[in-house]
Amino acid sequence: MNRTLLQAQLMYNEMGKSERRVADWLFSHSGEMLPYSISDLASMCDSSEATIVRFSKRLGCSGYHDLKLTLAREHDKKVIAPTITEEDGCYEIFEKVCNDAYMTLERTKKTLSPEAMTRAADAIAASNRVVLIGLGASASVAEEASNKLLRAGCNSSAYADTHMQAIAVSRLKAGDTVIGISQSGSSKDIAEAMKTARAHGATTIAITSRERSPVARLSDILLLTDTEETRHSTLGLSSHLARLVVIDALCYRIVYQNSARAEGIGEEEEGLKSKRIIE
Repeated sequence: MNRTLLQAQLMYNEMGKSERRVADWLFSHSGEMLPYSISDLASMCDSSEATIVRFSKRLGCSGYHDLKLTLAREHDKKVIAPTITEEDGCYEIFEKVCNDAYMTLERTKKTLSPEAMTRAADAIAASNRVVLIGLGASASVAEEASNKLLRAGCNSSAYADTHMQAIAVSRLKAGDTVIGISQSGSSKDIAEAMKTARAHGATTIAITSRERSPVARLSDILLLTDTEETRHSTLGLSSHLARLVVIDALCYRIVYQNSARAEGIGEEEEGLKSKRIIE
């Protein structure tokens, strides 16, 4: 994997027009040696030397010479285009899925609020009951999250059926928490369930990729994951992975804040040994 150009893909939307022209030129000439002088590359990209220096530093290089050396070291590592095509072999598709997952997690690191993460973990840890709701692909995330929180010592349960979601949130009260999981943030049923939970005094947490969405607006704490739209069918996997990583981080925080919870996990591991076949 050509990490330098992958990093350029990751940061592409943060670049100005001139820097994007440099990136586009590098993408279309991947595997080739850069021109000897910075002025030659500036001319080829219809850009300026200052822009190329700025572009180089954005990618972690000290300047154009350092960028040349870095790309030269990676010249035998092909650049993986983000779009999956009919001509791709199975391993090429695997590489694209991996790269897409990597970029999704990196983008999520930039959009996720550290303060919101801490508030969410503290709210969940202090809750009498935690209800997780999600539909479609988000339902499996809610189920997995519920399992993890249960093992972290929380009284958690997940619901994928809209009727059961409505019943569950109607019984929440102050001191309880509902976590709504929705990639789009526009699911009517999830939004209505969040609204009901809030009306009953429960804390509402949203895990979504849309900051300006109904689900996000109905949350007391917003955990914003990757906001980029990908261009192929690995979107489901990447967004799924980002949300699970967020849940994992919350669970670690909850466990390590409470020694009793950590001891409980150790006891669970001992109990689960009886479920394994020892050869």
